[in-house]
Amino acid sequence: MTPPAGTIARYMTTDVISLAPDIEINRAIALLLTKRISGAPVLDRSRALVGILTKKDCFKAALNASYYQQWGGLVSDYMSGDVETLDAELDLIGAAQRFLTSTYRRFPVMREGEMVGLLSRTDLLRAFNAMW
Repeated sequence: MTPPAGTIARYMTTDVISLAPDIEINRAIALLLTKRISGAPVLDRSRALVGILTKKDCFKAALNASYYQQWGGLVSDYMSGDVETLDAELDLIGAAQRFLTSTYRRFPVMREGEMVGLLSRTDLLRAFNAMW
């Protein structure tokens, strides 16, 4: 079933690379770099959203590594745990307003407590461009 055209569910990315909180931070950084993504949601064993790891969060790990001369720690040590999300049924205007009032470049998209995708600024601009 195709989501309604006016909701973000139609335009979000659903093929999302995610991380587990117990992955070594150096492996997570390598994955972000290899996949050329600026961040990834962190999901626990039950696939519940527990955080997000961004390249900015990874700088903390890099600074620690330079001080101690080795990488150390898990994704859970560096991820942001307080994650702002969007509901899959949110309309495009509501999503644009959230982006305007936030510094985030992407939001996890939720439906009934489950993460179903990510919406980036680019995804939203593509949606507006397709409409007009």
